[in-house]
Amino acid sequence: MRMLLIPAALLLAAAPGGARDDKIPEATPAGAPVSCVRLTDIRSTHVRSDDIIDFEMRNGRYFRNTLPIGCPQLGFEQRFLYKTSLSQLCSVDVITVLTSGGGPGGLSRGATCGLGEFQPVTLAKPVKK
Repeated sequence: MRMLLIPAALLLAAAPGGARDDKIPEATPAGAPVSCVRLTDIRSTHVRSDDIIDFEMRNGRYFRNTLPIGCPQLGFEQRFLYKTSLSQLCSVDVITVLTSGGGPGGLSRGATCGLGEFQPVTLAKPVKK
């Protein structure tokens, strides 16, 4: 996963090589949910489905964000962008799915969806098929 900082705090999160998780790892809550996470603390993101994104933090912790309403194509495309003028990403912010095959850059904007709270979790190891 990588995140690119673009002017005006426009951020992109994408899976390397378009890799997809075959199974959503189980997550055990590891504290109370929080409304925001600091952008500088996010190491990578892992899109698990149309409504689940795991945020891997620089300190090794994970925050699972379960979107209140599933975001069409998010699980398939595995990439999204968000825009914020703050130094945090919060549950009041929205993400926009980036879809393949758009204009000159090869990407176009898809559905825009709201985030949920960030639940600190301990992830189980995914089962390999």
